[in-house]
Amino acid sequence: MANDGQKTKEQVVVEAATVVVFRNGGPDAPEILMIQRAKELSFAGSAVVFPGGKIHESDRELARSLGAMHGDDTAARIACIREVIEETGLVIGISQRASADQAQAARAMLADREDLAPVLGQFGWTLDLECLVPFARWVPTFKPGRIFDTRFYLANLGSGNVELTPDLGESTRLFWASARDALDLIETRAIKAIYPTRRNLERLAQFASFDDAAMHAAETPERTVSPWIVQGEVEQMLHIPEGIGYPVTAAPLSQIAID
Repeated sequence: MANDGQKTKEQVVVEAATVVVFRNGGPDAPEILMIQRAKELSFAGSAVVFPGGKIHESDRELARSLGAMHGDDTAARIACIREVIEETGLVIGISQRASADQAQAARAMLADREDLAPVLGQFGWTLDLECLVPFARWVPTFKPGRIFDTRFYLANLGSGNVELTPDLGESTRLFWASARDALDLIETRAIKAIYPTRRNLERLAQFASFDDAAMHAAETPERTVSPWIVQGEVEQMLHIPEGIGYPVTAAPLSQIAID
C-alpha cells in the first residue's frame, strides 16, 4: 500500500461541492445533467463532470447570515446552487419558480460577481436547501499537491425539457444522459471521466428514479471516501471502502487520469 489515505504536508485542500441534477428521462432510468470541462483547465480538462466547484467565502458568509447550525454543509449547498446557475443557467434550490428571464439575469449577475446573496435579494428568492440531498463526500489524499474535499448532493428537477447553454469558459458542453448511458459513453471513449465521477455514475446507475437514489443516500452510512493504493499482480489498484453504496470498489490507478 503506497498511501493509507492520510493527508501529507505537501497537500493543499480545496473545499468544493457538486450536485447531481436529475430529470425524468426514459421509462427505465432518470437522466442526469453532465458538463464537459474545457480542455485548457488544469484539473480534469476535457472531462465530463457534474455541475459544481469551489466553495467561496461568499457562500460561507451567506450560510452564516442564515444562522446555519452546520455551516460547512450549508455553504456547500449554497455553492451548488450558485455553481449550477453559473455553469448552466438552471435555477435549483429556491422556493419560488424562476422564469427564463430571471435565470438569465441571475447568471449574468453571478458572472460579474460570484455571490448568490445579491441574486436572492434582486428577485425575492428564498433558499430551499433541503431539496439538496447529501449523497457522498470524497477527499482523495493518496497523491501530493492540490486535493479536493468535495461534498456531493442530489437534486430533482422533475419533468420537462430545459434549454441550457454552457458558460463557454470552464465548460464547453452540457447534456442529459442516464448514468448507465454515461458509463457506456466512457467505456467507448466517446467522453472522458476521472475516477470519482466513474464510481459515482456506477452508484447512480443502480436506481430507477430520483426517489430511489435519495432513499439509498439516506439509508447509507455516512463515510468520507478517501481512496488508497494497493499493488496488484499486474498494476496498482485504487480502492475505496466497501459497504457505502458503491458497486465497484477497486479499479486501476490509471483511472485517476482522464483516459
